[in-house]
Amino acid sequence: MKANEKKGSIRRRLVLVFAFSSIVVFFANMFMYSNINKSIGTIDEVYKSNVEFNELLESLTNVHDYVYEYLNTKTSNSLENYYRSEENYRSLVNELSDKIYDNDIILMQKNIKNMSENYLNIMADTVDYKRGRKIEKYMVNYEKGTEMYNYISTYINSLNNQQFMYNSVNYDRLLLALRYLEIISTIVLLVITSFNVILIIIVTRSITGPLMKLTKVAHEVAGGNFEVDLVQVDSSDEVEVVTKAFNNMIVSIHQYIIQIKENMELESKMMEQELMMTNHLKDAQLKYLQAQINPHFLFNTLNAGAQLAMMEGADKTCLFIENMADFFRSNMKSFDQDSTIRDEIKLVDSYIYILNVRFSGGIHFFKDVDESLLDIRVPSMILQPVVENAVNYGIRDIDYEGKIFLSVYRTEENIEITIEDNGTGVKQSIIDRIMNAKLEDSAALKESNISKDSNGIGLGNVINRLRLYYDMEEVFSIESEGQNKGTKVTIYIPLDHH
Repeated sequence: MKANEKKGSIRRRLVLVFAFSSIVVFFANMFMYSNINKSIGTIDEVYKSNVEFNELLESLTNVHDYVYEYLNTKTSNSLENYYRSEENYRSLVNELSDKIYDNDIILMQKNIKNMSENYLNIMADTVDYKRGRKIEKYMVNYEKGTEMYNYISTYINSLNNQQFMYNSVNYDRLLLALRYLEIISTIVLLVITSFNVILIIIVTRSITGPLMKLTKVAHEVAGGNFEVDLVQVDSSDEVEVVTKAFNNMIVSIHQYIIQIKENMELESKMMEQELMMTNHLKDAQLKYLQAQINPHFLFNTLNAGAQLAMMEGADKTCLFIENMADFFRSNMKSFDQDSTIRDEIKLVDSYIYILNVRFSGGIHFFKDVDESLLDIRVPSMILQPVVENAVNYGIRDIDYEGKIFLSVYRTEENIEITIEDNGTGVKQSIIDRIMNAKLEDSAALKESNISKDSNGIGLGNVINRLRLYYDMEEVFSIESEGQNKGTKVTIYIPLDHH
C-alpha cells in the first residue's frame, strides 16, 4: 500500500494543483460575473421609471384620442379601444405610488393620480353623453377633459424630467462603481493567476529539481566518473524510488570496478611470482585458478543487481545491467575460443544498447539477418570492433542522423557479413594501410584501433585473426566512396570451411 501511495504521489500532486487552480479561477470569475451583472441590472433599473412615465403619457394620449375618435365616428371599434386604453391607463396610474423617491415627486404623483381619476370620470361621462345623444353635455365635458388632459400631460412631462435628472446622477454613480468593479476584478484575476503560476512552478520544481540532480550525476557516470556523490532525494514519490535504484547501481558498479582492479593486480602479482619462483609453480597455478573465479563473481553480482532493479521496478536499469553483463562476459572470452554468428550479433546488440543509454538513443541500428546462418561458428570478437569503429569514426561527429546497417546473407561461395554506416567515410590511403597491416606492423595496427574508450581491439587485429583462422587472405574488405558517403565493411566466411 505504501508503494502504491508513492507511485501515485506525483500524479496526485499535479491533479490537486490543477484542481485547486481551476476552482479558484472558477469562483473568482463567478464572483466577478455576478457583481458585474448585478451592476448592469441596477443601471438598467435607473431609467426604468422614465420608461414607465413615457408609457403613462402614451396611454393617456391613447385614451384621449380614442374618445375623440368615438365622438366623431361612434363606432364600436373606437369604443372598445377606449375601454381598453382606459383600463391600461388606470392600471399604470395605480402603480405610481411605488415610484417614490423624494417629497416633490410624491406630491406630483398624488396630483397626477387625483387629476387622472377626475379625467377618467369626465371621459366616461362624455362617452355616456355621446351614447345618450346629449350633444351639448358631451361637448362641454370633452372640452373640460381636454383641459384636464393638458394639465396631466404637463405634470407627467415635468415629473419625467425631474426623475430623469435624479436618475442621471444615480447612473453616473453606478457607472463609476462599475468601472471600479472592473478594475478590481482585473486586479483580483491577475493576483489569482500569478498565485497559480507560482504554485505550479513550486510544485513542478519539487519534481524536476531531483530529476535534474539525477541527470547531472548520470551524465558524469556515463562519462566514466564513478567517484560521484550519491544523489540525496527525500520526495516520497517515484523520483525517490528511481534515485535509490540509481544510487545502488553506482555503488554496485564502483564495487565491481574495484574488484576487477584487485583481480587484475592479483593476477599480475601471481604471474610475476610464477616467473620468479618456478619452484612454487603448483601454488601459483592454484592461485591463478582461484583468481579466475572473480569474473564469475562480477557476472553473478551484475545479475544480482539486475534482479534487485527488477524487484524495485527499475526495468530500464535492469535491462542496462543485463546488457552490460553480457558485454563484459563476451569481452572476457579468450580469442582462441570459437563463437557463433548468433553470439557475435548478440554482443553487438548489447554494445549498441549500452551506447544508446550513454548517448540518449543517438545510435540507429538496423539488421537484416538470414536466421539459418546464426549457428555458423566463427572466430570470437569479429563484429563488435567493426561496429565500434563505425560508431567512433563514422557517425559520432556528424551533424545528421547516423545509421548503421548489419546484414548476414549467403552467396554461392561465402557467407557475407556487412556492416555499413552513412558517416564521414574513410580515405583510401587509410584503407590501404589497414588492409595491408601485419601483426608486426604496430603503426598500421594503431591506425586501425578504436578510440581510447574502446575494448582495444582494432580492425587490423580482426583482419589478421580472420586470415589465420581461415588460412586465406580475402576475408575482409573496406569500401568508401568519399567524404560523408559512409563506409562499408564486408567479412567473407568461406562455405567450404563448415
